[in-house]
Amino acid sequence: MTKKQKIIYWGIWTLKAVAAFILLQTLFFKFTGHVQSVELFTNLGLFGLNESVGRIGIGIVELVASVLLLIPRTAILGSLGIIGLMIGALYFHSTILGFEMANGQLAIMAIVALVSGLIIFAYEYNKRLKSS
Repeated sequence: MTKKQKIIYWGIWTLKAVAAFILLQTLFFKFTGHVQSVELFTNLGLFGLNESVGRIGIGIVELVASVLLLIPRTAILGSLGIIGLMIGALYFHSTILGFEMANGQLAIMAIVALVSGLIIFAYEYNKRLKSS
């Protein structure tokens, strides 16, 4: 492996770790019913679902996407999951919730995870194209 390939490899793993950390660290709040998380999902009213169903459901999807991202064979699926989740998060922050929640930190983390997911997807997709 050349020096450039090593840098890219570790850069991708760093992005995977950052994206997974962002999603995984919010799970505590979703799964324990933290006041801010309950407020966020109550305001969303996702598809008419009960707040706890939406909160726990999104948490489970985030957990699955994070795990898939960290497994090399499923990283492309994990990156797609993260892209979809973060587009949804940013959409709801821009239309219903506002960016003021948690002083804008939630939106910043969503942007970082989205950009990481996009880069990881491009890398994994190109890697698969070259191997086939």
